[in-house]
Amino acid sequence: MLESFYKDSIVLLEGVIAEIIARLEIIRKYKIVHNDRDPIEYITSRVKSEESMKEKLKRKNLQVNLETALTKIYDAAGIRIICEYIDDVYSVVKMLKKFKDLKILQEKDYIKNPKENGYRSYHIVFEVPLDIAGEIHPVNIEVQIRTIAMDFWASLEHEMKYKKNIKNQEMIVEELKRCADEIATTDINMQTIRNMINGK
Repeated sequence: MLESFYKDSIVLLEGVIAEIIARLEIIRKYKIVHNDRDPIEYITSRVKSEESMKEKLKRKNLQVNLETALTKIYDAAGIRIICEYIDDVYSVVKMLKKFKDLKILQEKDYIKNPKENGYRSYHIVFEVPLDIAGEIHPVNIEVQIRTIAMDFWASLEHEMKYKKNIKNQEMIVEELKRCADEIATTDINMQTIRNMINGK
């Protein structure tokens, strides 16, 4: 039963990832054909593991079934879009919001309002009407959009967060926050330089 639940989930979660990536790729090609700048550097994606999905459903006191996994868990499917500049992040957000059939369930701008630890990124959770053989399935997907610099910091911070028995933890947290602020300043400086080159 549970094995079947995850197999069915995987089909729909991988389907929603493919759907969003396909839409983004069409826009990217359209921009290139019309001599416009592609705001996306690269895209990565992932589907939560069976163990992680079940654990989250149980932790939230939700039923472990297909419908709940697809509609109550916001990050079962995830896409991360990496951009060169801060302006590109907001350009991608605008592109995604133009799809009228994508319902925004949650939106958080951690670039303008960073987390306490220094984390920066733009998060949107969409409900996507996924058409499988003429049958519509509403499936949630979390989209994270960030710059290369933000992704670099987030990847290293995530890796270090799960290390055991770290000495001087408080000092490390402060140092990571300082690094996040320096990286944010570099992002702003790079955006300013690009704007100057483009005569903005």
